[in-house]
Amino acid sequence: MASGPWTTRRAERRALLAAALAAPFVRPAPASAAAPAAGGDASCGHPLYLTLDTGHMGVAPLIAEVLQRQQVSVTFFAANERTQAGDGSLGAYWAPWWKARAAEGHEFASHTYDHVYWRRDLPGSPPRFEVRPSAGPDEGRSFTWTGAQYCEEIARAADRLREITGRQPLPLFRAPGGKTSPALLAAARAGGWAHVGWAPAGFLGDELPSETFSNEVLLTRALQHIRGGDILVAHLGIWSRKDPWAPAVLEPLIAGLKQRGFCFRTLREHPGYRDWIATH
Repeated sequence: MASGPWTTRRAERRALLAAALAAPFVRPAPASAAAPAAGGDASCGHPLYLTLDTGHMGVAPLIAEVLQRQQVSVTFFAANERTQAGDGSLGAYWAPWWKARAAEGHEFASHTYDHVYWRRDLPGSPPRFEVRPSAGPDEGRSFTWTGAQYCEEIARAADRLREITGRQPLPLFRAPGGKTSPALLAAARAGGWAHVGWAPAGFLGDELPSETFSNEVLLTRALQHIRGGDILVAHLGIWSRKDPWAPAVLEPLIAGLKQRGFCFRTLREHPGYRDWIATH
């Protein structure tokens, strides 16, 4: 891959995530056995919310098999990213895959259509933002967008998901890299979109270099540190990781968390989002 500001920014992000994962972990006090963990409900005292962002899609069939075998429902955040096979993760090639996931009861939300990164807020009023797509015809170019333009980009992915699956996506989005600002989040909410991040322990590490963070290390840390109510994040394939995460970690992680008494729910049931979803 060619070097440049975009490559440098991705490397910086991976370094920050690696540092956070490698930092000493201070475990919070255990939840009372008599009370459900944060985000609990009557049918699931210790829910977790597994979310999967798009990627190169090379492990997507395997992930679908694991989810079906384990009877786990997730929320997919989709962008039209470059893929190992086909015409993009929201292209015609992958449309049957998404339709099958809809039939299985999974939920869907936008990851912006061209995987557009927020870079910084720009001075002036109304708010404007420097953004940079990492997919699509304008990959790697910087643009100045208004909040309305950013909301249109969120809606593009949601509209494509609805077209493919026949289901209305959730009025949620995840900014690529989780990169946002208060002004961007306010603009998105004004347009009807609530942002979804993830819990610190919910960063499952599939973006990190396998030379430094082996699958065994990532699995062990996740099983030790994940708490009830956490939103978890992984991807449908990461180009940069040499030892793919999903084939080695996903099913042992799900099985291990179930053994610890956790269950899995979609974001439609998350207490922080269900009222928003019901009214939008």
